[in-house]
Amino acid sequence: MPSPPALHADRLTVRYGETVALDAISVTVGPGERVGLLGRNGSGKTSLLRVAATRRAPTSGRVSICGLDASTQADAARQHLGVVFQSPALDPALTCRETLALQAALAGLPRRDRRDRLAEALDDAGLTERADQRTGALSGGLARRLDLVRGLLHRPALALLDEPTAGLDPLARQSFWDVLDRRRVDGAQVIATHDLAEAERCDRVVILDQGHVQADGAPHDLTARLGPDALWLDTDTPEALAEALTEQGLDARARDGRVLVQARDARDQVARLYARPDVRGVTIQPPSLADVVASLAHLPR
Repeated sequence: MPSPPALHADRLTVRYGETVALDAISVTVGPGERVGLLGRNGSGKTSLLRVAATRRAPTSGRVSICGLDASTQADAARQHLGVVFQSPALDPALTCRETLALQAALAGLPRRDRRDRLAEALDDAGLTERADQRTGALSGGLARRLDLVRGLLHRPALALLDEPTAGLDPLARQSFWDVLDRRRVDGAQVIATHDLAEAERCDRVVILDQGHVQADGAPHDLTARLGPDALWLDTDTPEALAEALTEQGLDARARDGRVLVQARDARDQVARLYARPDVRGVTIQPPSLADVVASLAHLPR
């Protein structure tokens, strides 16, 4: 018999007063799958994670964790969860070893397994030599790694991570992801992020906007929908150029001081666009997830 999904949201709606954070969305995460939640602030990423973490009841709809209802079977569902918040929730008075030992006890790990599991976690976080150092003395990157291995200590079937690398420098971020990669064997991972490079490391990406799922698929499948190439136009008047090209039937929008043009026949457009007096240069490059997000920004909901 196949295993149930690690996470299944069925027509999930979340309201805060008159504000609709999630509007009847459906998302499924298979066992062992890594799914990125991508979207702007207010898109609904954190609301989805809160319901999945059993911290908030849905306004309507249903969420299940490994086949268990996150509302009516919350205690049982939590046994399958590991949660890492946006900021480390560490007690600065405890040592790294004490922090993990406390988590092991709270998670109900058998005593016979705790020593090996703590040693493995400290090694994963690069903290073996600092095991007896208080967490309050750790750098931001080390604190994040400790918080991560603490959340994954009991090898949950589903790890929920809410923008876990926000504020980290590139080296600390890479170290954090190294730990995530090593722990993929334990279960599924759902990672809310603003970082497009992080989203590209996921098996699937769910793009949320104003409480709706705008796209759901593997990164290469999402970018393939835009065609093989995208054109970036250098110009002194990006807004005016984008408006003029849009009036001519092209998919064009101003971004970061340039104009992005997306078309199936992008390469065939180069000579015509380069001949325009308001275009200083044309760059051809494969579409990225950033282009996907930009292409979805103006879709009706």
